[in-house]
Amino acid sequence: MPVQVEKVSFLTRFNAMLCRAAMVTAVAALFGIVFVVVWQVFGRYVLNDTPTWAEGTSLVLVIYVTMLGAAAGVRDAGHIGMESILILLPEKLRTKFEIVIHALVASFGVAMVWYGTVLGRSVMNYKIPSLGVSEGINYVAVVIAGVLIILFCIEHIIAIVTGKEVIPSWH
Repeated sequence: MPVQVEKVSFLTRFNAMLCRAAMVTAVAALFGIVFVVVWQVFGRYVLNDTPTWAEGTSLVLVIYVTMLGAAAGVRDAGHIGMESILILLPEKLRTKFEIVIHALVASFGVAMVWYGTVLGRSVMNYKIPSLGVSEGINYVAVVIAGVLIILFCIEHIIAIVTGKEVIPSWH
């Protein structure tokens, strides 16, 4: 008997691709941080010439690692949840509470998009002194992560309503 393969929705495929891209970018940025810090230490103690760009670069990379990693954690259920409380609730209430939790996380994503945009615009004309790029680059990561969190929460809510599970991107 042939095995029936369940169709995966477009949103699930799209979100899985976005989540994988966010994870790969975050890991690449993490390697970038390691490289930059090692170069900074080498420059300071071996060459006796500290690279001025290293600190600013590592700080920008930390923001990208954090924001993209947090967004990936929302999709792959790696974020802090209220599992201990949910287990104690009856099934009908549990489902409603899970939807409320994802809606609250999505509203946080909306706030990230809105305020990240506002803050990014307000500092767009300022430069990071050691890099010569706009301070707004830091807030691009916040906006991207907010959009990803919103999409991932919508996927979770749809999965809860339809009785399915979101399969983590790293599988």
